[in-house]
Amino acid sequence: MDQFRGKRLFPKYSLVLGGAASGKSAFAEHLSVISGKNRYYIATSQVFDDEMRVKIDRHITQRGVGWTTIEAPYDLAPALGGRRGDEICLIDCATMWLSNHMLAENDLQAEQTRLQTALRNCPANVVMVSNEVGHGIVPDNALARQFREAQGRLNIALAGEADLVVQVVAGLTQVLKGQLP
Repeated sequence: MDQFRGKRLFPKYSLVLGGAASGKSAFAEHLSVISGKNRYYIATSQVFDDEMRVKIDRHITQRGVGWTTIEAPYDLAPALGGRRGDEICLIDCATMWLSNHMLAENDLQAEQTRLQTALRNCPANVVMVSNEVGHGIVPDNALARQFREAQGRLNIALAGEADLVVQVVAGLTQVLKGQLP
């Protein structure tokens, strides 16, 4: 059964959007904590260099205790499929997940369909973090333009199914869809 905070139903599926270093992960973590549910952090990043290791370590420290981490850089369906209704899953983030698939030259539409099906079928609450990459200049190379377009399409699809969509800018939240619990 879903948790209530006050008289508002906790959203089944939330999408937290923002630019790089906007505070979106911190807000998503806060949203997960206030759910009062058992927390799972589903990590999509992969460590290829020291900079990424430092960033991941910073996120782990920021989150604190009380989280179970599942690493799922490509296949989110098993990570979501094994969850229960008394749990909340924070997926951080859709942007890294998409990058992984693009660089592996996987079928992006098929992977997106699998992700959306897994989200719909997941019995746990889900908070998804994703980057908003369409606010900047047009990239100067084809791969970057392809990524920007794919990320935009993914965000549109994820937001279309979400109960709550929040944009985070400079650590400030703006609700785009739904209500905060």
